Amino acid sequence: MPVRPTVAIVGSGPIGSAYARIILESVPDASVVMFEAGPRLTAIPGESVRNIPDPEEKERARERSQGPQAGSFRKSLGLPEGAMVEGMFTARGGTHLLDFGGEGSAHAPTFPAAAASTNVGGMGAHWTCATPAPAFSERIPFIPDAEWEQLIAEAERLLHVQKSAFADSGVSAAIRALLEEEFGAELPEGYGPSTLPVAGDPQPDGSMRWAGTDVVLGPLIEQGNALAERFELRDLTLVRRIEHEDGVVTGVTVEDLRSGTTEHVAADLVVVAADAFRSPQLLWASGIRPTALGHYLTEHPMVISTVVLDEERMSRHATEDQLEAELARRAKNPADPVGAVNRIPFSEPDHPFALQVMYAERPPFPLDPAHPAARNRWGYVNMGYGMRKRPRFEDGVTFDDEELDYRGFPNMTIRYELTEAEQAEIAQGTEHLGRAGCALGTFIAEPRLLPNGSSLHFQGTMRMGEHDDGTSVADPWSRVWGFERLVVGGNALIPTATAMNPTLMSVAIAVRGARAAAERLRG
Repeated sequence: MPVRPTVAIVGSGPIGSAYARIILESVPDASVVMFEAGPRLTAIPGESVRNIPDPEEKERARERSQGPQAGSFRKSLGLPEGAMVEGMFTARGGTHLLDFGGEGSAHAPTFPAAAASTNVGGMGAHWTCATPAPAFSERIPFIPDAEWEQLIAEAERLLHVQKSAFADSGVSAAIRALLEEEFGAELPEGYGPSTLPVAGDPQPDGSMRWAGTDVVLGPLIEQGNALAERFELRDLTLVRRIEHEDGVVTGVTVEDLRSGTTEHVAADLVVVAADAFRSPQLLWASGIRPTALGHYLTEHPMVISTVVLDEERMSRHATEDQLEAELARRAKNPADPVGAVNRIPFSEPDHPFALQVMYAERPPFPLDPAHPAARNRWGYVNMGYGMRKRPRFEDGVTFDDEELDYRGFPNMTIRYELTEAEQAEIAQGTEHLGRAGCALGTFIAEPRLLPNGSSLHFQGTMRMGEHDDGTSVADPWSRVWGFERLVVGGNALIPTATAMNPTLMSVAIAVRGARAAAERLRG
């Protein structure tokens, strides 16, 4: 091991950022170089796009993460006119579909909403900042409970998690009270209606500065900080291959998308933390092909709806003054209003799904002014249930060496099916959503199941396991089976069926992997 070990990190999202920070804080002589295929969107690297106050600037940042197209910002990035880059096709703001239908597109007819974002900060620049913790069977069984609690606590610290945001909102409290009346008696203690934990920093004026990967990187991007001197972030740099010999990883080959030049970067540790599709694709393209690679794909089937809040019911638990205070709070930041966000978390055996309830003073779609629910004084809620998908080998992504995608990597085909087990829970969750809506008011958008992939919570394709038995890609410390100096990270490692937003869980897994990696680097 050289005097100053070098760590190469593929991907600049929350997971890669957690690895960078923990390793640099733990290994005094280490250096980290982080590679990101997309552009930098904000002055502060990795900041949440939601914090941009100007709507046009915010939209421009989202477009940049969808890939520089033949538009005005291509030249500003220094990209040649004909260069093909990540993310040129849009799914929703800030993301791009994998199966976009053009030449080099992935094939995902059974998973049509699969998408990614490509930018500094990854999806951490666009996420909802929801950070619930896993519970019951969502937890990883081979990580001891006491250690798991500590890992979650550290992940919450890195992400700036607030567990009681919006708890002072009278409107939020009224929504919780109505949900408690409907569901409280059938839920375990501590798993009833509550505020949704979110990642961010409350501001004195009542607004929220949402957390991106900037808060995870922390001192690594502070000018003049000693840690920043050992950290390099290279945007618009695509990792083409992980180099290895006799099972030992030696570094990465990267392409500068501005110049088109390639180079080899030697490394004593490579961390692959792109996303649940492009990370296994990179491993495959590099000749690293464990049996489970790409398989066991899971996400969260989602049933969503919109409800107009009932004035009489809400008035039983909240006053007019509290309603005015909530509306005033939201008016302070109309581009991204901070509002009441509640939930009923996953619990077993009777509530094996997760409900999120987001308050808004206007519906998410135009209502005819003559509609009886138009201009409802007490507002609306957008609600959704997230359900579980059981891991199965048959569900996953495979790669074709004979057909290349638009970046020149083995093209992807995603196969995915909801089984009777999922369909039964979707029906049960839909029934629960109907109960929640009726408890709060009247549906103006009936519960509906979104297309597969819509959650963007893609998991399992590099799952971790306790044994090298062909059913996992990585060991309990995120090391790829059969290879030295290679670690993987992200939602793809989650081996369990979950119903909640996975970011906090994935950062906790990364904390464990990064601590083990730091110990090895220290020798």
